[in-house]
Amino acid sequence: MRRWLLWGPVLLLSLLAGGWFGLKYSKVGQQAGLGAGYIAHVVCSCRYVGNRDMASCRTDFEAGTEIVQVRDDVAGKRIIASVPLLARREARYDPEFGCALDKP
Repeated sequence: MRRWLLWGPVLLLSLLAGGWFGLKYSKVGQQAGLGAGYIAHVVCSCRYVGNRDMASCRTDFEAGTEIVQVRDDVAGKRIIASVPLLARREARYDPEFGCALDKP
């Protein structure tokens, strides 16, 4: 019994970590990265090329991208988009070239 009290939480954490790694690097994780990158670029273009506000830019989201969370860094002129625990991408505005995604 004492052994289970010690090794039970370790086993549970190992299973959870393995599941997270499996999900992050699976097709679901790849799709999360694509979705975050797409939204980051679309919202960056909307905000800094189109000069629209964030509420207006949210209407440009495609169906199925509702899970992507978006943050606007006004000082850095960049948009950070993420799918919690799976993916994070940034798009930065350059006055000469427009919005460009970071390297994944």
